[in-house]
Amino acid sequence: MLEQTLKDQVKGIFSGLKNKYTFKIEAAPSHSARTEMENLLNEVASCSENINVQISEGEGLSFSILQNGEKVNSIVFRAVPNGHEFTTLLLAVLNMDGIGKNLPDSTMISRIKALKNPVAVKSYISLTCTNCPEVVQALNILSIFNLNISHEIIDGGINKEEVEKLGIQAVPTVMSEGKVLHVGRSSLGELLGKIEELSGTEPVPESNVEKSYDVIVAGGGPAGVSAAIYSARKGFSVAIVAEKVGGQVTETVAIENMISVPKTTGAQLAANLRQHLGDYPIDVLENRLIKEAKVVNGVKVVKTSLGETLSAPALIIATGASWRKLNVPGESQYIGSGVAFCTHCDGPFYKGKKVAVIGGGNSGLEAAIDLSGIATEVTVLEFMDELKGDKVLQDKLAGLPNVKVITSVQTTEVVGDGAKVTGLRFKNRKTEETETLTVDGVFVQIGLIANSAVFADVVDRNRMGEIVIDAHCRTTQPGIYGAGDVTEVPFKQIVIAMGEGSKAALSAFEDNMKGQLLGAVLEEAEMN
Repeated sequence: MLEQTLKDQVKGIFSGLKNKYTFKIEAAPSHSARTEMENLLNEVASCSENINVQISEGEGLSFSILQNGEKVNSIVFRAVPNGHEFTTLLLAVLNMDGIGKNLPDSTMISRIKALKNPVAVKSYISLTCTNCPEVVQALNILSIFNLNISHEIIDGGINKEEVEKLGIQAVPTVMSEGKVLHVGRSSLGELLGKIEELSGTEPVPESNVEKSYDVIVAGGGPAGVSAAIYSARKGFSVAIVAEKVGGQVTETVAIENMISVPKTTGAQLAANLRQHLGDYPIDVLENRLIKEAKVVNGVKVVKTSLGETLSAPALIIATGASWRKLNVPGESQYIGSGVAFCTHCDGPFYKGKKVAVIGGGNSGLEAAIDLSGIATEVTVLEFMDELKGDKVLQDKLAGLPNVKVITSVQTTEVVGDGAKVTGLRFKNRKTEETETLTVDGVFVQIGLIANSAVFADVVDRNRMGEIVIDAHCRTTQPGIYGAGDVTEVPFKQIVIAMGEGSKAALSAFEDNMKGQLLGAVLEEAEMN
């Protein structure tokens, strides 16, 4: 099942294990996936003398991981972790051993350990879902560091009856006590916040940290990482604050326009960004959001979602953008039950069904092309009079017999029966007539919205919410710079974001050389 090259890599990954681990399988003898699970786990176990497999009869199909013969957490895999979840299996072992690049910092671990009451969570996933591993791995970390949190990883492909009974139409879907806790991509910080609401927490005194730097970088995408690295190379002390390193890039399946890199993936690029950060003395404060930003006597002060207070003479804002929503009746109600944003993750749920794609830009056309091979009918709805996507995509779309395009329409409502989407209501902008389209799913692809709200009081923004910058990435507030998709810079592309991040860092360095940054702040502080 595993190629020899991959097995050699796994041997290297597991070479430093300090403890003994057992994959404890419990499976019904007749289960169709039992042999596949046994073969996979036996091959993984063969890569380390510290891992073995134990098989016993049970109901259904599942396995847990014992450490030195004991159950030290409540993680249960009701899945054969192939595909995108193979890394999840390896990380589960590494994290139990106290290693792995995805382990959170001490502040985050303290917050996890502070969870008080038991909470049982179930994550419903697909092995083809690119967003699922991050959610599953985050929930595993919660369970590893706090025995009050139990986590079941459930493959919808194996447990179809359960998924259909629950009406799940999007992955990952996280449930607790029979209720949906979360749908779609997420981060450890966001998931922990939701679990805290259910579990309650003990006080965490060490979270009230105050630290000073030369430069604070807000955002961990291509622009933020570039800004942090360029700042560190100039000798600045740097902290990068991010929900996750990679940002929006991690949602991209294929990247083919990175000059000198003919083809890569979002996950690989994010891993490369993280590795490059590790080459410099940069404090990477991940799994955090910036909750407050202000300027005090020229010093930029930010407060994180973990209660930390960080200050610096220079702040580079590179918080990127998020998927824009329709903001029409029914949209929020049916997210995960017919309303989706990722065709790669949720497209398989609509095999043989009718779907609509909202948006005629590149992302919308790519989504329609992807869905045309899955759904029986795909309808693209575009607000403008013409499609906005590249001609090569329009030409490809025109050749697909099951795709229809409707332009000059405004979506007014997502229609459902209380459990799932049944249709979509839209208005013809020329005739003002309203029509209802019968569909099983709606994929929203109407572009991005800048993640700039928290900085609204310290910098100027345009009507789209993008931060206003000059040609050197300087904002209207001295010592604050903007870079990447959060700004008004045209063309939201990875290579452009990287260039803008480096430009912002170099502008901060130039301002410092002229005494307009660090020296100016110190002078102002002395005067006060």
